[in-house]
Amino acid sequence: MTRMTAPIGATVPGYPRIGPDRELKRALEAYWAGRSGRDELDAAARTERERTWRRLAALGLDSVPSNTFSLYDQVLDAVVLAGAVPPRFASLGLDGLGIYFAMARGTGGVAPLELTKWFDTNYHYLVPEIGPATRFHLDATKPVQEYREALALGIETRPVLLGPASLLLLSKPADGAPGGFAPLDRLDDLVAVYELLLTTLAAEGVAWVQMDEPAYVAERTGDEVDALRRVYERLGGLAERPAILVSAYFGDPGDALPVLASSPVEAIGLDLVAGGLPPEGVDGLGTKTVVAGVVDGRNVWRTDLDAALAMLRAVEQRAGAVAVGTSCSLLHVPYDLDAETALDPQLRSWLAFADQKVAEVVTLAAVLRGEDRSAAFEEARAALADRAAAPRVVDDGVRSRLAGLTPGDARRGPYAERAAAQRSRLGLPPLPTTTIGSFPQTGDIRRARAEFRAGRLDGAEYTARMRAEIERVIRLQEKLGLDVLVHGEPERNDMVQYFAEHLAGFVTTEHGWVQSYGSRCVRPPILYGDVSRPAPITVEWATYAQSLTDRPVKGMLTGPVTILAWSFVRDDQPLGDTARQVALAIRDETVDLEAAGVGIVQVDEPALRELLPLRSRDQAAYLDWSVTAFRLATSGVGDATQVHTHLCYSEFGDVVAAIDGLDADVTSIEAARSRMEIVPDVAASGFARGIGPGVYDIHSPRVPGADEVEALLRRALAAIPGDRLWVNPDCGLKTRTYDQVEPALAALVEAAWRVRP
Repeated sequence: MTRMTAPIGATVPGYPRIGPDRELKRALEAYWAGRSGRDELDAAARTERERTWRRLAALGLDSVPSNTFSLYDQVLDAVVLAGAVPPRFASLGLDGLGIYFAMARGTGGVAPLELTKWFDTNYHYLVPEIGPATRFHLDATKPVQEYREALALGIETRPVLLGPASLLLLSKPADGAPGGFAPLDRLDDLVAVYELLLTTLAAEGVAWVQMDEPAYVAERTGDEVDALRRVYERLGGLAERPAILVSAYFGDPGDALPVLASSPVEAIGLDLVAGGLPPEGVDGLGTKTVVAGVVDGRNVWRTDLDAALAMLRAVEQRAGAVAVGTSCSLLHVPYDLDAETALDPQLRSWLAFADQKVAEVVTLAAVLRGEDRSAAFEEARAALADRAAAPRVVDDGVRSRLAGLTPGDARRGPYAERAAAQRSRLGLPPLPTTTIGSFPQTGDIRRARAEFRAGRLDGAEYTARMRAEIERVIRLQEKLGLDVLVHGEPERNDMVQYFAEHLAGFVTTEHGWVQSYGSRCVRPPILYGDVSRPAPITVEWATYAQSLTDRPVKGMLTGPVTILAWSFVRDDQPLGDTARQVALAIRDETVDLEAAGVGIVQVDEPALRELLPLRSRDQAAYLDWSVTAFRLATSGVGDATQVHTHLCYSEFGDVVAAIDGLDADVTSIEAARSRMEIVPDVAASGFARGIGPGVYDIHSPRVPGADEVEALLRRALAAIPGDRLWVNPDCGLKTRTYDQVEPALAALVEAAWRVRP
C-alpha cells in the first residue's frame, strides 16, 4: 500500500524531556512530597511539551515528534497504553496517575516494577511484566492528547511509540507464568491493540507514526525476527492507518532490516553512527524512505558534516528516499550548548548538545535539497581541525606510563591468601553488614557545596561542615549496628562528576543535565583528553572517617569503566586506551588510601554490563579491556587490603564470567527488585568470592521490614554459602531521606542477626 504523505525531511527520534533547568524534576518531586497537586504537575508537563514542540519547529525540523514526553519512563507509558498493568497495581484502588507512579516507585507493601538499563545507555527503564493472563486493552489517551496539544499550537507531529515486538522482548514473564512461557507468546494479542491504536490515530488525522523497535539491534532468534515480520505485515496491511516509520537504534538491525524492507511500512529509521551503512542490495529498501541517523544522539562532539553528507549520499543509492536524523533520541544529551557560558571557548567549539544536533540535522537535510550551507560546513571543518591539533588533548607522561604497563600490573595474589589475610586484619562476623557508599544528601549539605563552589564559604568552614556530617553518619551507622562503615560522601555531587572534577582531561558543565530515570538527573562530565590524577582526591575524607571509629571504614572510589560509561567520552582513540588511562588514575588513589591505613577500598563498577556491546561478535574485546582496566585500578594494593566492587541493575547472566574476572574480594549487586533472580546465575557460575546481593531497593521510597529482608537473605543463602554472603542495600542511599533510610537499615541489620549462624 503506497500512501501519499509529506516527506519526513529533517527530524529526530526524540528530545530531552526534563526541562532545560530540570523543571519537570522539581514538579515531580513536589507532587510526590505532597507540596503540590495534580493541577500543578499537569501544568508543568504541558509547559515542557509545548516548549519542546515550539523549539523543534523553530529550529527547522520538517517532522516534529510527539509522545516522547514522559512523566517517568517511555516503556512504562507503553505498558499503560497496552493496558498491561499487573494485577497488584490495578487492585490498589488508585486513579490512573496513582497506579502509574506505584508501578514506577512502589507503594506501601507493593513492590514496583523492576528497573534495568535501556540497552547500553545509562537510562533506566521499568520492565513490563507479561503473563498468559495479562489482559491487553488500548488506552490511547496520552498519544492522542499530545498530538492534539501540538496541533492546537499549529504544529503537526509524528507520534512516537514503542513497537509491540520490542515491548514484549523487553518484558519479563509475570509471576506465576508457567515454565517455558515467554512474553513474545502474547504477540498476536498485543498487535490487535496496536491495530486499534493506528486506526484511532488515523481518525485523528495523524499522517505519520513512529514505531521504535530497538530490540532488533541486539541478536535475535529466527522466531523473534519472524515476529517482527508478522507485526508489520499486520499493521502495514491496515486499510486506515498513518504512514509508518519503524526505527531501530543503538546498532545494526541485522536480519531485521530485510524483514522491514520487505514489509508494507513506508520508512525505516537506522542508526548509522553505531550501526554503519546498510548493506547494498537489500530487497525492498529501494522503495522505502530511510531516515538516516548520521548525527550522534548519544555523545556531545560536533558532527563531521562532510563525513555525514558522504554517508547520506551513499544511502541515496540504496533507498527510495532519504531523510536526515540523529542516531537515536536526544534524550541522552543535554539541551543546549548555549547555556554553558562558563565553558572554555575552545573546548566549547568542539561540542554540540541537543539543539546544536538538531541544527546539524537541518543543515544536512538542506544540502540534500540542493541548498548552499557552505558556511556551516566550513565552521565544522575548522572546529574539527582545531580539536585534532590541540596540545591540551595529549599528555606524553600519561602515554609513556601506559606504554610501560606489564601483565603483572593487573594481577593480585591468589584469592585464598588474600581472604586469610583480610580475615585476620578485619575480624568481621558472618554475613557482615554494610552499605554501598553514599548517605542521604540533605539540603544543608547541598547548600554548603553550592556556597563553597560560589566562593561564599571558605575552605576551612566547608571542611568543618563536611566533617560534621561525616561524624553524624559514622555515629548513626554505629548505632544501627553496621559492621563495615562508610563516610557517606557528603562532599560528592555525583559519583562520576566528583572524580572528573579532580582529574586532568575532563571538564564539567553547569547545565548539562541528562535524565537517568524518573526525576533522577545527572550531569555527565566531558572527557576530552589524556587522563591523570594531579593529587589525592578522597584520602583526607576517608582517613578522617576512619579516625572516628574502631570499625573498618571503606574508601569509596568510582571505577574506570563507569567513569567512561557515565561521561561523554572522546571519540578520537580506542575506548580501551582511555579506560586504561582512567584506571591508572584510580590506581594511584587506591595505593594512597592503603598507605593512609584504610583497610577496605570499594571501586564501584555499576556500568560494567551497561557498556557490553549488543552483538556477541563485539563482546569479547570489550570484556577484555574493561576487566583489565578494573584490575589495573585495583592491583596496586596488598593482600590484606580488601577490594570491593558494586554492580548495577542489568541482566548479568552473560557477564558473570567477567564479574569473576574482576577478581574483587567482595562484589555487591542489585537484587532486591528482582527478588534475588541473579543469585542462581552467580552460584551456577562457580563464583567463589564474597558477594552481597542487595536486600533493600533504594530506588523506591518503600521501607522494607525485617521479615522481608530476612526472606531475601534466606533465598540468597540457598545458593551462596554464609561465609561468603554480605548484607547490603542495592545501591547508594543519596537519593533517599533519613526517615526512609534509618528504619530500612535497622531492618537490614536485624535480619542479618536473625540469619547469622
